[in-house]
Amino acid sequence: MKSKIWIPVLFLAIIIGGVYLFLKFNPPLEVGTLASTEDKKSVVVGAGNKGFRDIKILDVKVNNGDKPMKTRLQVSNALQGFIITNDDTEEKASKFGFTDIGKVAIKTGTSPSSNFEKLDNGTATKNDEIYGISVFHNEEVNKVYIKYNYLGISFNETVILN
Repeated sequence: MKSKIWIPVLFLAIIIGGVYLFLKFNPPLEVGTLASTEDKKSVVVGAGNKGFRDIKILDVKVNNGDKPMKTRLQVSNALQGFIITNDDTEEKASKFGFTDIGKVAIKTGTSPSSNFEKLDNGTATKNDEIYGISVFHNEEVNKVYIKYNYLGISFNETVILN
């Protein structure tokens, strides 16, 4: 009788472990665009979701794990792109959908590679959402560390800027 219980439990453990390992080796966050101001104190990291559930950004750090002065998320479209600015409150920046990181989840089907392909093919529209993590700091930014949550699992992505 006990062996009949262990078989489904073992099968379930193998399935859950397999999904976990698959996700760890194939993280859903895809980084595309990297841009900065000339002094590199303001950086935009284009990010998208190649998974099948939304991604929630939990935290963003820079350089040696420092907290940036300000972090915002641009929610734009593939035709418009991102803005690189030192001030997200200026009038021209208002068109680029700046919002708090924690208020918006990165939707599925927004991988930068698929949006670049649509742009190349001429099939991109204003409905193709793109996301840019804007980081404002008081010194030059060399690395951006993005901590995010997907299906209840925490992931870390490190973006190195040249």
